[in-house]
Order: sequence, then structure tokens, then C-alpha cells
Amino acid sequence: MGARPDITAWRPRVEGIDEVFHAHFADHAYPMHTHDAWTLLIVDEGAVRYDLDRHEHGAPSSVVTLLPPHVPHNGDAATPGGFRKRVLYLNTSQIDAALVGRAVDRPVLRDPWLRHRVDQLHRTLAHPGDELEAQSRLALVRERLAGHLRDDPAAPQVSDRRVAYALRDLLDEHFVEGLALRDAAERLHTHHTHLVRAFSREFGMAPHQYLTGRRVDLARRLLLGGMRAPEVAAAAGFYDQSHFSRHFKRVVGTSPGHYARTGSAAS
Repeated sequence: MGARPDITAWRPRVEGIDEVFHAHFADHAYPMHTHDAWTLLIVDEGAVRYDLDRHEHGAPSSVVTLLPPHVPHNGDAATPGGFRKRVLYLNTSQIDAALVGRAVDRPVLRDPWLRHRVDQLHRTLAHPGDELEAQSRLALVRERLAGHLRDDPAAPQVSDRRVAYALRDLLDEHFVEGLALRDAAERLHTHHTHLVRAFSREFGMAPHQYLTGRRVDLARRLLLGGMRAPEVAAAAGFYDQSHFSRHFKRVVGTSPGHYARTGSAAS
């Protein structure tokens, strides 16, 4: 009897991602099958071999693999001890269907920048409440994937001060309740990726970093005003107490409780 697989799967609150799937398989072999979505795969341990459109391919830990929808493929371990992988199933709206043929011919993408960005996206998706960050990271990953399939992976240099300042105004208006990247793009009549690149280039930080900073600033004022930390988390727009504490400590350097106590001691 084979070892029991270690699997985690969930559907995040991020438009465009149908499923996140993390798995460690010691001896599982996938039969031929298809997906309705684009399969974006990175391997963290071991290596995977698979057949796609009657051609054999390999997925070591150094590459990104992109399998197109509706094209049969299989998969099994190419190394002793199995493999550990992380997968994003991207909705077909995320990549032009006209690029399916390119993906069939070249599913293996040797791009360290993209590999790092996909890893970052997975880490962000593990934390509920960071949806704007995940949306921003997905936009950049999607752009890079399409660029590879079109033989032009380099990111464009974007300078658009008007859009950058307009997005900052929107974030200022909605930083407590939050703002989806898609909604911002529709209001400003531009594309998601253009928004992220223009804002980051103009202000030296991504939109999600700016939004988190505004929330932390508000939380500091509320804590020093005597509001309890659990109430501050909701009032400042954080998903829950854990989400609040993690971001507060990362920005301020201490926990919300300790920060509040220092204010009480000074009064």
C-alpha cells in the first residue's frame, strides 16, 4: 500500500483563480486527463514527467509549467521519493485561447523571475484578506505568461502618472472596505496590469502595500485612542485578528497589543 498523499486544496476569493492545489505525492501516477482551466505548475521537491499531446516533458523545480485547457496529459514522479508541487488552476478568461497551441508546443518556461512571482502568489493566497495583493501578483504573472507564449516575455516600461494618482485616490476612498483590482480598472478605464505597473513605478510600492499602510496607520490611531485590538482589526479593514496582527507587526515592528500598552504607559 502506497504512502498517503499530503494534499491541500481551496478556492480563493480571487477572480481568475478557480483552485489552488498543493500536494506531496510519493507514488501517485496521474492517468491521462484534461482540465477546463489553465494549469500553472511549480515543483518544490523532486521532479515530474508527463505526456502532453503525445510528447514527453519534464518539470524540475527550476521551471514553470503551463498546461492548456482541454488538452490531455498525465503525470508521475521522475525522481525517487515522489514530488511536491503547487498548482494554480487559472480560469480560461485569464489567457487568450488563441495561445493554446503555443502552450501545447512549449509548456516548459525557464524563467526565474516568473518562478519567483508564482511562488510569491502562492504565499499570498495562503492568507485570507490579502486579495488585492493576490490580484496584483496574478496580473503580473498573467502578463508574463502571455508574453512567453507570444515570444515577448519582457515586461513593458510603464509611466502613467494620471492613472497612478487616480488609483491612489480610489484607494484612499476605499481602503477600509477594500477595492478589487478589476473594479478599479473598470472605473479608470484601463487594464489591471497597467494599473499595477503605473502605480508601482510612480510611488515605489505596489497598490496593496499602499492600502495596507493606510489600514495600519488607522489602526495605530484607534489603538492609541483606547479601542481594543479585536475591534480595531475590523474597524481598519483587516480580514481577522491574525491578518491584522501579521501586517501590523510587519509594518510597525511590534504587535498591536504591545503597541497599545506603550501608549497607555505614556499617558
